Amino acid sequence: MASRRKFSDEYERETVRLATEPGVTKSQVAGPLGINANLLGRWCKDFLANGNAAFPGHGKPRDEEMASLTRELARVKKDRVFFKEAASFFARESK
Repeated sequence: MASRRKFSDEYERETVRLATEPGVTKSQVAGPLGINANLLGRWCKDFLANGNAAFPGHGKPRDEEMASLTRELARVKKDRVFFKEAASFFARESK
């Protein structure tokens, strides 16, 4: 099975802008770009309904938060290991 192609929001906005110019059909824009005219039609409909918020990206805010928390946890674990080693070093030095 072929994997689904992902397009950046900038690419989608620019394609919609080209498709909404007067005298141009969606098929004329979609053909050279290698996308289906129906996909371009969905992008246009979504853009007209939602404006600039039409293409929020491919990730979900929950995924971004999870990634942020994972990075923070890794940082805290490194700090904890460092402080354990520092504490044992100073405990040996004081004896």
